[in-house]
Amino acid sequence: MTSAHPGPGPEPHDLVRAAGTVLWRRSAAGRGVEIALVHRPRYDDWSLPKGKLKRGEDFAAAARRETWEETGMECVLGQELTTIRYRVEGRPKVVRYWAAEAVGGDFTPSREVDRIAWLPLATARLRLTHDRDRPVLDAAPPLGPEGPAA
Repeated sequence: MTSAHPGPGPEPHDLVRAAGTVLWRRSAAGRGVEIALVHRPRYDDWSLPKGKLKRGEDFAAAARRETWEETGMECVLGQELTTIRYRVEGRPKVVRYWAAEAVGGDFTPSREVDRIAWLPLATARLRLTHDRDRPVLDAAPPLGPEGPAA
């Protein structure tokens, strides 16, 4: 089950907490913006940068850290987008996402993420492996030539 909205009531004690970003940059060709997707060889999937919170870490800090760890990009968080909920190996998982502008850095392949792709929004939406990630892109503010709309 996937939900784009947090449910009412207390969170289960075995809840997996994670955070991620819709990481964007201005196209070098001057054609709007590009969205970063990461390829995880363990799952052979394309997804948005995200990962689990460390003990004592807040969601926004985790979103920045995980984005840097997976893409090599420093980012500035913008608008919080949406929260998705689903189950992984029988455990409930919640992932909060932010729009984030890439402001510098370089990608280095790792065992966790071996490739990164910078794609136009429509192409990125099609490349995503998991349907649950598409509403996250849909929640992003309009991404025109100057980045997210204010």
